[in-house]
Amino acid sequence: MLEKKVTVNNELGIHARPATLLVQAASRFEADIFLTKGDVSRINGKSIMGVMMLAAELGAEVLVETEGTDAQAALDAVAELLGNDFEGQI
Repeated sequence: MLEKKVTVNNELGIHARPATLLVQAASRFEADIFLTKGDVSRINGKSIMGVMMLAAELGAEVLVETEGTDAQAALDAVAELLGNDFEGQI
């Protein structure tokens, strides 16, 4: 299992549109992807409802965990989206 802590840089946090983009990106990978923020732990990164439950605001630290054949690529893609303000995506 790979993991990385990422700070949310989207001014409005992970609201509906960023959550959708994150789930779409995560769904391109075979790896299992889990997100944790505070007391909300191991949310399925491929579940829109789960990602919305994180309620990750600007500056929140999110732990991204990936496991599977393309775990590194999945970790890199999800971490980049979270850390780069979904630049060019919203």
